[in-house]
Amino acid sequence: MQKKTWIAIILVSLSCGALGSWLQNKSSNLFSKETFNVKESHDAQYNETAKLTSAGGFQSLQGDFATASEAASHSVVFIKTVSNAQARQSDYWDFWDFFGQRGPVSSAGSGVIISDDGYIVTNNHVINDADNIEVIMRDKHSYKARIIGTDPNTDLAVIKVEAKGLKAVTFTDSDKIRIGEWVIAIGNPLNLTSTVTAGIVSAKGRNINIVNSQFPIESFIQTDAAINPGNSGGALVNVRGELVGINTAIASKTGAYSGYGFAIPANIVKKVVKDLIDYGDVQIPFIGAEIVDIDKTIADKLPDDDYTGVYVFEVNRGSSAQQSGLREGDIILKADGENVNSKAEYLERLSLHRPGETMRLLIKRGKEQSEIKVTITNKEGTTALLKNVSIFSQPLGCNLAPLSKVERDKLGAEGGFRVSNIRSGRIAQMGFPDGFIIISVNKRVPESVGELEKLLTQSRGKIYIDGIHPNGTRSYYSFYSY
Repeated sequence: MQKKTWIAIILVSLSCGALGSWLQNKSSNLFSKETFNVKESHDAQYNETAKLTSAGGFQSLQGDFATASEAASHSVVFIKTVSNAQARQSDYWDFWDFFGQRGPVSSAGSGVIISDDGYIVTNNHVINDADNIEVIMRDKHSYKARIIGTDPNTDLAVIKVEAKGLKAVTFTDSDKIRIGEWVIAIGNPLNLTSTVTAGIVSAKGRNINIVNSQFPIESFIQTDAAINPGNSGGALVNVRGELVGINTAIASKTGAYSGYGFAIPANIVKKVVKDLIDYGDVQIPFIGAEIVDIDKTIADKLPDDDYTGVYVFEVNRGSSAQQSGLREGDIILKADGENVNSKAEYLERLSLHRPGETMRLLIKRGKEQSEIKVTITNKEGTTALLKNVSIFSQPLGCNLAPLSKVERDKLGAEGGFRVSNIRSGRIAQMGFPDGFIIISVNKRVPESVGELEKLLTQSRGKIYIDGIHPNGTRSYYSFYSY
């Protein structure tokens, strides 16, 4: 029997961090047309380029590559981070000195300038756990950066440098990107600054199960442009130099480029970035329904054995989905006029909304089709826009955020706190990963950050902790405190 070959999906700057260790509040008008450049359609210049390409073949296209590279390269930055946090059990890339303590760990990645006054988008995993972030521009100018906000659900983050007159990237409408279209990846792979590679869009709406969070949004653009460790957070652009997506991961057996890279679509990036800057948190949309892909088992139950659309597996009682008339067993064919033939495509459409908005769904029930409108709610089950409620705990060395109503209902928990932004402190010593949820301490559910701090720092003897990992696995830990 032939042995199976497993392809590892790798966040492309993590291995660059290991290699590097081994070798060594803005207002909402930020995103006006003047500062947040968006092109919604192919313009006349592109149509003319297409004619030239058709007439001149690959030689003309090479000229387009050069023009696109020059247009976008000045918007792509090199990001270097240093983490002084103590080692955690889940950190695969731990680097230990001879005394058993981890020294400062350096890592590297890329980022993309999105405003002329210093806002930069990158991957969450590029800056996660970083104590110091340095941004190096293409012209070699260097700046210290601070974190504006992070979103583990999409693996995106926004950082800020104090600078003016920077060249911001121009966004394109990623919904209009076609399979087979030429794209260019720009980043800093393997510590090689400002590197450009070209390829085509191989697929859209890819879910590769790499985002380790409770509400992951994965609908990647797949490309065969060469992407390597260090490209994380860099730009994927079209032949006009407009942002198609943010490079995030590669499919590889070795940790290096092996044929496929994956990028977060620009439309998702645009929405997440605006949320992080305006609210300090992403406005996660919910309708109160569980959607799954249609496989053979489900298709066999349908009247016409049709694999088109996605299947409504469950509708929560009292949810906006139920109030709109959506039922278990319905097939969603379109969302906001766009075909959705996978859960990933459906989640991409949903992720573009904020609480209070409505989403149009074309559904099929039996053999009849109809359109319904569903009101989007937040994680508390209301239509309000929520601010970040995370609090930094100095004694514990991390940010703590109380579980939302949606999270409590989903987990069946009375309460709890989600851990993030882990630094040196009690949580790091205990080895909990970023995103870990503390449900109870010694069977007591803390009602406030202060109570949780007391339970973890003042208790003596054996401490029992009931918690949940980012992937949803329930875990129980015990520690001795003297």
